[in-house]
Amino acid sequence: MKVTVDFEECLKDSPRFRATIEDVELDVAELESKLDKLIKLCIGMIDAGRAYNMANKQFVNGIRDLALQSTKDTMIEVKAWCQDLRKFKETKKHFDKVSEEKEVALVKNAQVPRSKQHEVEEATSILTTTRKCFRHIALDYVLQVGLDQLVVDSAKDKRDMEQKHSTIQQKLEYNVDTENGIAMEGYLFKRASNAFKSWNRRWFSIQNSQLVYQKKFKDNLTVVVEDLRLCTVKPVEDIERRFCFEVVSPTKSCVMQADSENLRQAWIKAVQNSIATAFRENGEEPSSASLGSLDSGAETRSLKAESALQRVLSIPGNDTCCDCGQTEPRWASINLGITLCIECSGIHRSLGVHNSKVRSLTLDSWEPELLKLMCELGNGVINRIYEARREEMGERKPQPGDPRQEIEAYIRAKYVEKKFVLKPTAMEQRSKVTALSKQDKRPRELPESESPVGYQRRESPPVFSELTDFSPGLLLYWASCACSLPDMAEALAHGADVNWVNTEDCNRTPLIQAVQGGSLITCEFLLQNAAIVDQQDIRGRGPLHHATILGHTGQVCLFLKRGAKQNAVDTDGRSPLSIAVEAANADIVTLLRLARMNEEMREQEGTYGQPEDDTCKEIFRDFSQMASNHPEKLNRF
Repeated sequence: MKVTVDFEECLKDSPRFRATIEDVELDVAELESKLDKLIKLCIGMIDAGRAYNMANKQFVNGIRDLALQSTKDTMIEVKAWCQDLRKFKETKKHFDKVSEEKEVALVKNAQVPRSKQHEVEEATSILTTTRKCFRHIALDYVLQVGLDQLVVDSAKDKRDMEQKHSTIQQKLEYNVDTENGIAMEGYLFKRASNAFKSWNRRWFSIQNSQLVYQKKFKDNLTVVVEDLRLCTVKPVEDIERRFCFEVVSPTKSCVMQADSENLRQAWIKAVQNSIATAFRENGEEPSSASLGSLDSGAETRSLKAESALQRVLSIPGNDTCCDCGQTEPRWASINLGITLCIECSGIHRSLGVHNSKVRSLTLDSWEPELLKLMCELGNGVINRIYEARREEMGERKPQPGDPRQEIEAYIRAKYVEKKFVLKPTAMEQRSKVTALSKQDKRPRELPESESPVGYQRRESPPVFSELTDFSPGLLLYWASCACSLPDMAEALAHGADVNWVNTEDCNRTPLIQAVQGGSLITCEFLLQNAAIVDQQDIRGRGPLHHATILGHTGQVCLFLKRGAKQNAVDTDGRSPLSIAVEAANADIVTLLRLARMNEEMREQEGTYGQPEDDTCKEIFRDFSQMASNHPEKLNRF
């Protein structure tokens, strides 16, 4: 019999340790049976003198049987083994008792609510004491299990065991090094997804970019998360139990509870590292939403903000304030696509969000599509539109240090009154609209089998009727289809209605045209300028329907984030989800189901529930990140 119990496994009380102990106990039981047999034979040999020869022969045979169990079996060793066997059984009883006490202490510590501080302190103290006691007894048990090796080399092993006993005083929690693909493992309480929300203690591990658990060592692994790349992890503080955290994937969420705050932080960090590793193995970069929030969250946000600032200011003309020329602007108007100094940003706020939406380049978070929108426009593009007639009119542009009243008057004249915008002739606009309309990408005269799901063959619609004057709504309509943000900004400057309806083209809107064009930032620009996300065409289809039909996952994610109704049906009775299922677009199906699940959770929370779920928003942000940087990975028709 050879001891194979690892010291670390013993202290963690892992399923592997329990399984090894069971195997050793079976060997010990067999050893005990043979020793009992040998002792009875010895007594029979003494009492039955007349049958000495026969009894002696049986005794020798008994010795031979025992030799199969150990190669160092002398009569003196047999006597020592008998004594050690009794000590082993006593230690086992003690071990079982302390093990039960530890389990009770763990359950009590997990159940105590955070609001009862005195019970928290009491439960923590009992758990700490019981855990120390259990680890000491476990080491003694291992000592008895390995009694044959310890007898041979007792001095050395006893010194090693004494040193291990001393380490328990400093090492109360144990994490696992990366071995055999396992990044982290240990016991956690898992909240069931049933109506009772019961808690069960399971052995969890992170391996091969998956989060799995099992009840016993030989049980099959149950997969909680199949791919950590589309997951996020965060602490949970809004429930009674302490030390809880949540891992959320696009299809499910799992709430778990650690035994202490240190272990919770260790698990969150392990999940974050595994997410980052999974992205690196696929040549991608993880988003801040996937990594969750720990103490390093502020540093991550700072780096993201610095990156946003550098990208926006790198556009020519953006390194100074769009309105007064102040250097190093740190603010932006996201619906106009310009950078501003702090004084001009305050004036823009006073204009109202229908005119200008102000955001900090260093303090606020920036969605990838919004960041690209800022880089697509910029101060140069907008000033060529809104200051086209300034010099002609002899208007002086404010300078840094000018009185606030003068700067405010100029900004109102520029963006509210649109005093300096140059109105082109009808012929010029007719020419521009005609050129843009030729970029319509919708399928015409395609066989039904080759058309995207939900699209039918159609003739090209008329571009416009006989126009006696320029129609800015029509310019916005075709500029949206052509994904030309400068032309869209010009149309809005001329007073175009962002929700203008083209009655000659199935009542489509500029936002539906932007979906047709396939540009994520074009949709973002229209939404930032108050486009209605659910406005329908003549067939009852809104932008979400069209994005689903075309398989534009990034646009679907954007519309869902902005509150689009995922259960709306068109005149054919089809919802976006049914269209996505028919097209077998797994990414869009996942997004729609997640949005529906989030809506149902809010409905169950009732009147006082949260208006938006942060975890859902974080997962949508992950899809947006991929749609902006790697769209080819999401458009899976």
